[in-house]
Amino acid sequence: MIIGIGVDVVDLARFERAVGRTPALRTRIFTEGERDLPLRSLAGRFAAKEALMKALGDSTGVTWRDMEVVSDGERNPSFILHNAVAEIAERLGITTFHLSMSHDAGVAIAYVVAEGVPR
Repeated sequence: MIIGIGVDVVDLARFERAVGRTPALRTRIFTEGERDLPLRSLAGRFAAKEALMKALGDSTGVTWRDMEVVSDGERNPSFILHNAVAEIAERLGITTFHLSMSHDAGVAIAYVVAEGVPR
């Protein structure tokens, strides 16, 4: 059963300016495994994290690094959840997240579907 959905869009130029003005955003928002990716990939991951929060409908106690976007050998994206995000997903009965990300024409977009058995 679908428990939640979320979508987010990030303007690539605006994101690049923000990271240029405040380089500490890389360490505040992204895990060690994400930080060194190209800016367009970071923007997609930022959109994915925002979309995940929307799909959960709760961000109590959450930090940006409680969510990590990873790719399998086929370049399919997925999440690794830590701390507060993992606890919220467990409490809601979410067992699977479906994630789609793209970047083109100056924007990055991410869409998340949270699936499971509501508790």
